[in-house]
Amino acid sequence: MPFGKHTPVPKRDKISVEYLVRQIQKSVNIEIEACASAASCDNRFVTEQELHRPGLALTGYVEHFTYQRIQILGNTECDFLMEMPPEKQREAFSNLVNHNVPVIFLTNGNSIGEPLMKMADEAGIPIFRSPIETTRFMFLLRDFLDDQFALQTVVHASMVDVYGIGILIAGKSGIGKSEVALDLVERGHRLVADDVVIITKKNNILIAAATEMSKHFMEIRGLGIVDVMSMFGIRSVRYQKRVEVVVDLYLWDQEEHVNRTGLDHEKVSILDVNVPIIHLPITPGKNITVIAEVIAMNHLLSHYGYDAAKAFQEKLRKRIDDKSGSNKGIRRAIDYFEGDFE
Repeated sequence: MPFGKHTPVPKRDKISVEYLVRQIQKSVNIEIEACASAASCDNRFVTEQELHRPGLALTGYVEHFTYQRIQILGNTECDFLMEMPPEKQREAFSNLVNHNVPVIFLTNGNSIGEPLMKMADEAGIPIFRSPIETTRFMFLLRDFLDDQFALQTVVHASMVDVYGIGILIAGKSGIGKSEVALDLVERGHRLVADDVVIITKKNNILIAAATEMSKHFMEIRGLGIVDVMSMFGIRSVRYQKRVEVVVDLYLWDQEEHVNRTGLDHEKVSILDVNVPIIHLPITPGKNITVIAEVIAMNHLLSHYGYDAAKAFQEKLRKRIDDKSGSNKGIRRAIDYFEGDFE
């Protein structure tokens, strides 16, 4: 019962500086002021998600200068430049602008003076200034770049947040994934995506989301398109959720081996990240929705160190190993019934 194929999304190999600046202003809410060569931003590209503070390059050591990365000039670099005589400033700054640097960001509201700005302008290297402290600016910018250059794949499934656990409901086309997801939403859980799920690998964590077109919409065969947010309210949807469990639905086959104890914890690899997978056979009258809720609660219990299958196995082992005299011979199933007279 193999989990459905994953359609890989080609990894983004570059983004324009113009797109970068526009998005971090809009999405990350970073305040930025253009200082030099802002007009050339759409012709310059960022190809790496790592950032660089060019302290050594300013001193003249450029042998291992990673100029292809975004350059960050904070208090240390700017103070180093401003304490030099004008001629030395230009000489040190030329170690940057003589390379094909994509963009330079000045943090903490720093400035480097008109002569150096003119050098960057002549080299066509855009410079932007932000009042944000260097460490925080780099954290926000690196997080954005991690997102932009992250690996992605497309999965034909439904994604639901059940009791805070992200469950990816997979299975063959027409098996009822959307119906299970809709039933879970009706019971108070939250839809992330239906039919087409975009999975992004970020910091070795899988984040599921819908496409921009299909966000909070579902297709129910025989009924058509349903707007979940309009029908059930804003609390019935969320835009992204971590993938924590895969539930693979398949039609019951008596010849197929089914996990009866839960001791075999199978996992599936998605973008080289192992995720627990449960193969769930479908038979008439089986309440998949309730089972999905139990799967979520069981995953929560295992997160806190409790495994029901192992607990039952240990209890059974103790009973088998119990050789005390009081347990010899015929034994009642329950030794004592507490009174229940209501």
